[in-house]
Amino acid sequence: MKAVGYTERGLPIGDPRSLQDLELPEPPAPEGRDLLVRVQAVSVNPRDTKSRAAFDASPTEPRVLGYDASGIVEAVGPGCTLFRPGDAVYYAGVLDRPGSNAELQLVDERITGRKPATLSHAEAAALPLTTLTAWEMLFDRLEIPRGGGAGESLLMLGGAGGVPSIAIALARALTGLRIIGTASRPESAAWVRDCGAHEVVDHTQPLAAQVKPFGPVRYVFSTHTDAAAWAEIARLIAPQGRFGLIDDPEPLDLRLVKFKSVSIHWEAMFTRPMFRTADMQRQHAILTEAAELIDGGILRPAPPDNQGRITAENLRRAHAAIEAGRVRGKIVLEGF
Repeated sequence: MKAVGYTERGLPIGDPRSLQDLELPEPPAPEGRDLLVRVQAVSVNPRDTKSRAAFDASPTEPRVLGYDASGIVEAVGPGCTLFRPGDAVYYAGVLDRPGSNAELQLVDERITGRKPATLSHAEAAALPLTTLTAWEMLFDRLEIPRGGGAGESLLMLGGAGGVPSIAIALARALTGLRIIGTASRPESAAWVRDCGAHEVVDHTQPLAAQVKPFGPVRYVFSTHTDAAAWAEIARLIAPQGRFGLIDDPEPLDLRLVKFKSVSIHWEAMFTRPMFRTADMQRQHAILTEAAELIDGGILRPAPPDNQGRITAENLRRAHAAIEAGRVRGKIVLEGF
Protein backbone atom coordinates (compact mmCIF):
# COMPACT_ATOMS: atom_id res chain seq x y z
CA MET A 1 0.00 0.00 0.00
CA LYS A 2 1.02 3.62 -0.43
CA ALA A 3 2.14 5.46 2.69
CA VAL A 4 4.21 8.44 3.80
CA GLY A 5 6.78 8.04 6.57
CA TYR A 6 10.43 8.32 7.50
CA THR A 7 13.37 6.05 8.25
CA GLU A 8 15.47 8.47 10.30
CA ARG A 9 14.16 10.44 13.26
CA GLY A 10 14.44 14.19 13.66
CA LEU A 11 15.56 15.33 10.22
CA PRO A 12 14.74 18.98 9.43
CA ILE A 13 11.58 19.26 7.37
CA GLY A 14 13.53 20.80 4.48
CA ASP A 15 15.34 17.49 4.03
CA PRO A 16 13.50 15.27 1.48
CA ARG A 17 14.22 12.27 3.71
CA SER A 18 12.27 13.78 6.61
CA LEU A 19 9.06 12.42 5.05
CA GLN A 20 9.16 10.02 2.11
CA ASP A 21 6.68 8.26 -0.18
CA LEU A 22 6.76 4.55 0.73
CA GLU A 23 5.31 1.23 -0.40
CA LEU A 24 4.50 -0.91 2.66
CA PRO A 25 2.70 -4.21 3.32
CA GLU A 26 -0.99 -3.94 4.05
CA PRO A 27 -2.05 -4.31 7.71
CA PRO A 28 -3.21 -7.77 8.87
CA ALA A 29 -6.89 -8.63 9.23
CA PRO A 30 -8.43 -6.75 12.17
CA GLU A 31 -8.68 -8.51 15.52
CA GLY A 32 -10.69 -7.76 18.65
CA ARG A 33 -12.42 -4.37 18.32
CA ASP A 34 -10.19 -3.06 15.56
CA LEU A 35 -11.49 -1.67 12.29
CA LEU A 36 -9.53 -1.79 9.04
CA VAL A 37 -10.13 1.60 7.44
CA ARG A 38 -9.35 2.73 3.90
CA VAL A 39 -8.15 6.27 4.50
CA GLN A 40 -9.71 8.96 2.29
CA ALA A 41 -8.33 12.13 3.90
CA VAL A 42 -6.08 13.24 6.74
CA SER A 43 -5.25 16.45 8.53
CA VAL A 44 -1.94 17.60 9.99
CA ASN A 45 -1.49 18.73 13.59
CA PRO A 46 1.34 20.10 15.74
CA ARG A 47 1.40 16.60 17.26
CA ASP A 48 2.66 15.27 13.89
CA THR A 49 5.70 17.54 13.95
CA LYS A 50 6.45 16.61 17.58
CA SER A 51 6.21 12.91 16.77
CA ARG A 52 8.54 13.27 13.78
CA ALA A 53 11.16 14.64 16.16
CA ALA A 54 10.51 12.10 18.92
CA PHE A 55 9.81 8.65 17.46
CA ASP A 56 12.61 6.40 16.22
CA ALA A 57 12.57 4.75 12.79
CA SER A 58 14.91 2.79 10.55
CA PRO A 59 15.05 1.55 6.95
CA THR A 60 13.69 -1.81 8.13
CA GLU A 61 11.04 -0.24 10.41
CA PRO A 62 9.86 3.03 8.88
CA ARG A 63 7.56 5.22 10.94
CA VAL A 64 4.19 6.28 9.50
CA LEU A 65 2.73 9.33 11.22
CA GLY A 66 -0.76 10.79 11.03
CA TYR A 67 -3.54 11.00 13.60
CA ASP A 68 -6.66 12.64 12.15
CA ALA A 69 -8.35 10.67 9.38
CA SER A 70 -11.64 10.08 7.62
CA GLY A 71 -12.31 6.93 5.63
CA ILE A 72 -14.39 3.85 4.88
CA VAL A 73 -14.45 0.68 6.99
CA GLU A 74 -13.12 -2.24 4.92
CA ALA A 75 -13.29 -4.96 7.59
CA VAL A 76 -14.09 -5.34 11.29
CA GLY A 77 -12.64 -7.47 14.07
CA PRO A 78 -14.74 -10.21 15.68
CA GLY A 79 -15.44 -8.08 18.76
CA CYS A 80 -16.79 -5.05 16.90
CA THR A 81 -20.34 -3.90 17.64
CA LEU A 82 -20.36 -0.25 16.57
CA PHE A 83 -19.49 -0.40 12.86
CA ARG A 84 -19.62 -2.66 9.83
CA PRO A 85 -17.88 -2.67 6.43
CA GLY A 86 -18.90 0.26 4.27
CA ASP A 87 -19.44 2.70 7.14
CA ALA A 88 -17.88 6.15 6.80
CA VAL A 89 -15.88 7.04 9.92
CA TYR A 90 -13.52 9.64 11.35
CA TYR A 91 -11.04 9.40 14.22
CA ALA A 92 -7.83 10.74 15.77
CA GLY A 93 -5.89 7.51 16.29
CA VAL A 94 -3.21 6.87 18.90
CA LEU A 95 0.48 7.53 19.44
CA ASP A 96 1.71 3.95 19.60
CA ARG A 97 0.36 2.41 16.35
CA PRO A 98 1.03 3.08 12.65
CA GLY A 99 -0.59 6.34 11.63
CA SER A 100 -3.14 7.54 9.12
CA ASN A 101 -0.70 8.66 6.40
CA ALA A 102 -1.31 5.32 4.65
CA GLU A 103 -3.97 3.86 2.41
CA LEU A 104 -5.07 1.37 5.09
CA GLN A 105 -5.02 1.69 8.87
CA LEU A 106 -6.13 -0.33 11.89
CA VAL A 107 -7.98 1.66 14.57
CA ASP A 108 -10.03 0.69 17.63
CA GLU A 109 -13.74 1.28 17.09
CA ARG A 110 -14.10 2.71 20.60
CA ILE A 111 -12.17 5.85 19.57
CA THR A 112 -13.89 6.12 16.18
CA GLY A 113 -17.01 8.10 15.30
CA ARG A 114 -19.52 8.15 12.49
CA LYS A 115 -18.41 10.69 9.89
CA PRO A 116 -20.71 13.71 9.62
CA ALA A 117 -22.91 12.99 6.60
CA THR A 118 -22.97 16.64 5.57
CA LEU A 119 -19.17 16.93 5.36
CA SER A 120 -16.73 15.64 2.78
CA HIS A 121 -13.98 13.31 3.91
CA ALA A 122 -11.50 16.20 3.77
CA GLU A 123 -13.73 18.39 5.93
CA ALA A 124 -14.33 15.56 8.41
CA ALA A 125 -10.62 14.72 8.67
CA ALA A 126 -9.95 18.21 10.03
CA LEU A 127 -12.00 17.57 13.15
CA PRO A 128 -11.27 14.53 15.36
CA LEU A 129 -8.10 15.45 17.30
CA THR A 130 -9.05 19.06 17.93
CA THR A 131 -12.70 18.22 18.64
CA LEU A 132 -11.79 15.53 21.17
CA THR A 133 -9.21 17.80 22.82
CA ALA A 134 -11.61 20.73 23.07
CA TRP A 135 -14.65 18.66 24.11
CA GLU A 136 -12.76 16.72 26.78
CA MET A 137 -11.29 19.91 28.20
CA LEU A 138 -14.50 21.92 28.23
CA PHE A 139 -16.92 19.28 29.46
CA ASP A 140 -14.86 16.47 31.06
CA ARG A 141 -11.96 18.37 32.68
CA LEU A 142 -13.30 21.89 33.33
CA GLU A 143 -16.79 20.44 33.81
CA ILE A 144 -18.55 23.38 32.15
CA PRO A 145 -22.28 22.59 32.36
CA ARG A 146 -23.99 22.04 29.02
CA GLY A 147 -26.39 24.92 28.53
CA GLY A 148 -24.96 26.71 31.58
CA GLY A 149 -22.53 29.52 32.23
CA ALA A 150 -24.82 32.54 31.83
CA GLY A 151 -23.17 35.57 33.39
CA GLU A 152 -19.72 33.96 33.35
CA SER A 153 -16.88 33.95 30.83
CA LEU A 154 -14.47 31.55 29.17
CA LEU A 155 -11.09 32.94 28.09
CA MET A 156 -9.68 30.86 25.22
CA LEU A 157 -5.96 31.51 24.73
CA GLY A 158 -4.34 30.29 21.55
CA GLY A 159 -5.28 32.60 18.74
CA ALA A 160 -6.67 31.03 15.56
CA GLY A 161 -5.20 27.54 15.98
CA GLY A 162 -7.11 24.31 15.42
CA VAL A 163 -8.01 23.57 19.06
CA PRO A 164 -9.07 27.15 19.94
CA SER A 165 -11.17 27.35 16.77
CA ILE A 166 -13.30 24.29 17.57
CA ALA A 167 -13.32 25.00 21.34
CA ILE A 168 -14.84 28.42 20.69
CA ALA A 169 -17.41 26.91 18.32
CA LEU A 170 -18.36 24.20 20.85
CA ALA A 171 -18.63 26.64 23.75
CA ARG A 172 -20.76 29.00 21.66
CA ALA A 173 -23.08 26.18 20.54
CA LEU A 174 -23.44 24.29 23.81
CA THR A 175 -23.07 26.81 26.68
CA GLY A 176 -24.28 30.24 27.72
CA LEU A 177 -20.80 31.53 28.47
CA ARG A 178 -19.40 34.79 27.17
CA ILE A 179 -16.46 33.60 25.07
CA ILE A 180 -13.31 35.70 24.92
CA GLY A 181 -10.82 34.72 22.25
CA THR A 182 -7.30 35.99 21.68
CA ALA A 183 -5.47 37.18 18.57
CA SER A 184 -2.66 39.57 17.70
CA ARG A 185 -3.36 40.22 13.99
CA PRO A 186 -6.52 41.61 12.37
CA GLU A 187 -7.00 38.54 10.17
CA SER A 188 -6.66 36.23 13.18
CA ALA A 189 -9.11 38.34 15.18
CA ALA A 190 -11.63 38.08 12.35
CA TRP A 191 -11.17 34.29 12.26
CA VAL A 192 -11.70 34.00 16.03
CA ARG A 193 -14.91 36.03 15.82
CA ASP A 194 -16.12 33.91 12.92
CA CYS A 195 -15.60 30.82 15.09
CA GLY A 196 -18.01 32.29 17.64
CA ALA A 197 -16.09 34.45 20.12
CA HIS A 198 -18.11 37.31 21.58
CA GLU A 199 -14.96 39.31 22.33
CA VAL A 200 -11.35 39.23 21.13
CA VAL A 201 -8.35 40.53 23.07
CA ASP A 202 -4.68 40.85 22.10
CA HIS A 203 -2.57 38.14 23.74
CA THR A 204 0.62 40.13 23.16
CA GLN A 205 -0.63 42.73 25.65
CA PRO A 206 -1.49 42.35 29.36
CA LEU A 207 -4.71 40.34 29.53
CA ALA A 208 -6.20 41.17 32.93
CA ALA A 209 -7.07 44.78 32.09
CA GLN A 210 -8.47 43.80 28.68
CA VAL A 211 -10.91 41.20 30.01
CA LYS A 212 -12.03 43.11 33.14
CA PRO A 213 -14.99 44.81 31.37
CA PHE A 214 -16.42 41.40 30.39
CA GLY A 215 -17.18 40.20 33.91
CA PRO A 216 -15.92 37.22 35.92
CA VAL A 217 -13.68 34.83 34.03
CA ARG A 218 -14.49 31.51 35.67
CA TYR A 219 -12.86 29.33 33.01
CA VAL A 220 -9.52 29.71 31.20
CA PHE A 221 -8.39 27.29 28.49
CA SER A 222 -4.84 27.82 27.26
CA THR A 223 -2.96 26.20 24.40
CA HIS A 224 0.13 28.44 24.81
CA THR A 225 1.15 29.06 28.42
CA ASP A 226 4.35 30.93 29.30
CA ALA A 227 5.30 32.63 32.54
CA ALA A 228 3.95 36.01 31.46
CA ALA A 229 0.61 34.55 30.35
CA TRP A 230 0.35 32.54 33.58
CA ALA A 231 0.89 35.68 35.69
CA GLU A 232 -1.92 37.42 33.80
CA ILE A 233 -4.19 34.37 34.14
CA ALA A 234 -3.57 34.34 37.90
CA ARG A 235 -4.65 37.99 38.07
CA LEU A 236 -7.80 37.69 35.98
CA ILE A 237 -9.27 34.27 36.84
CA ALA A 238 -12.19 34.35 39.26
CA PRO A 239 -11.93 32.85 42.76
CA GLN A 240 -12.68 29.11 42.57
CA GLY A 241 -12.16 29.28 38.84
CA ARG A 242 -10.90 26.48 36.64
CA PHE A 243 -7.79 26.60 34.46
CA GLY A 244 -7.02 24.07 31.73
CA LEU A 245 -3.95 23.68 29.54
CA ILE A 246 -2.72 21.33 26.83
CA ASP A 247 0.79 22.60 26.07
CA ASP A 248 4.12 21.81 27.74
CA PRO A 249 5.17 25.01 29.51
CA GLU A 250 8.15 25.52 31.76
CA PRO A 251 7.19 24.94 35.42
CA LEU A 252 4.45 27.32 36.53
CA ASP A 253 4.27 28.89 39.99
CA LEU A 254 0.96 27.46 41.15
CA ARG A 255 1.22 29.48 44.36
CA LEU A 256 -0.06 32.46 42.38
CA VAL A 257 -3.58 31.01 42.49
CA LYS A 258 -3.51 29.31 45.91
CA PHE A 259 -5.73 31.84 47.68
CA LYS A 260 -8.19 31.85 44.80
CA SER A 261 -8.55 28.05 45.16
CA VAL A 262 -8.20 27.70 41.40
CA SER A 263 -8.20 24.13 40.09
CA ILE A 264 -5.70 23.09 37.39
CA HIS A 265 -6.65 20.63 34.64
CA TRP A 266 -4.45 18.95 32.03
CA GLU A 267 -5.94 17.53 28.86
CA ALA A 268 -4.23 14.98 26.62
CA MET A 269 -6.55 13.55 24.01
CA PHE A 270 -4.53 10.35 23.82
CA THR A 271 -4.96 9.49 27.52
CA ARG A 272 -8.03 7.29 27.11
CA PRO A 273 -6.70 5.10 24.26
CA MET A 274 -3.09 5.04 25.56
CA PHE A 275 -4.15 3.71 28.96
CA ARG A 276 -7.22 1.87 27.67
CA THR A 277 -9.30 3.49 30.39
CA ALA A 278 -12.66 2.07 31.39
CA ASP A 279 -14.34 5.03 29.66
CA MET A 280 -12.30 4.74 26.44
CA GLN A 281 -15.52 4.49 24.40
CA ARG A 282 -16.35 8.03 25.50
CA GLN A 283 -14.35 9.18 22.46
CA HIS A 284 -16.69 7.27 20.15
CA ALA A 285 -19.62 8.99 21.86
CA ILE A 286 -18.04 12.45 21.57
CA LEU A 287 -17.24 12.12 17.88
CA THR A 288 -20.66 10.68 17.11
CA GLU A 289 -22.45 13.47 18.99
CA ALA A 290 -20.26 16.07 17.26
CA ALA A 291 -21.31 14.57 13.90
CA GLU A 292 -24.97 14.86 14.91
CA LEU A 293 -24.48 18.51 15.93
CA ILE A 294 -22.79 19.27 12.61
CA ASP A 295 -25.43 17.49 10.55
CA GLY A 296 -28.12 19.32 12.52
CA GLY A 297 -26.56 22.70 11.79
CA ILE A 298 -25.89 23.38 15.48
CA LEU A 299 -22.10 23.14 15.29
CA ARG A 300 -20.42 24.88 12.36
CA PRO A 301 -16.70 24.09 12.25
CA ALA A 302 -14.34 26.38 10.39
CA PRO A 303 -13.47 25.23 6.85
CA PRO A 304 -10.06 23.56 6.50
CA ASP A 305 -7.25 24.42 4.10
CA ASN A 306 -7.11 21.59 1.53
CA GLN A 307 -3.53 21.38 0.24
CA GLY A 308 -3.88 18.49 -2.20
CA ARG A 309 -3.15 14.79 -2.18
CA ILE A 310 -1.50 12.72 0.57
CA THR A 311 2.10 12.79 -0.62
CA ALA A 312 5.45 13.28 1.08
CA GLU A 313 5.91 16.62 -0.66
CA ASN A 314 2.57 17.98 0.53
CA LEU A 315 3.05 16.64 4.06
CA ARG A 316 6.50 18.25 4.26
CA ARG A 317 4.94 21.54 3.22
CA ALA A 318 2.23 21.18 5.90
CA HIS A 319 4.77 20.31 8.61
CA ALA A 320 6.86 23.32 7.62
CA ALA A 321 3.86 25.65 7.89
CA ILE A 322 3.00 24.34 11.35
CA GLU A 323 6.58 24.62 12.55
CA ALA A 324 6.69 28.22 11.29
CA GLY A 325 3.42 29.12 13.04
CA ARG A 326 1.75 30.08 9.76
CA VAL A 327 -1.48 28.05 10.11
CA ARG A 328 -5.01 29.24 10.83
CA GLY A 329 -7.39 26.37 11.52
CA LYS A 330 -6.47 23.01 9.99
CA ILE A 331 -4.54 21.74 6.95
CA VAL A 332 -6.04 18.69 5.21
CA LEU A 333 -4.85 16.36 2.45
CA GLU A 334 -7.10 14.06 0.45
CA GLY A 335 -6.50 10.89 -1.57
CA PHE A 336 -3.41 8.95 -2.54
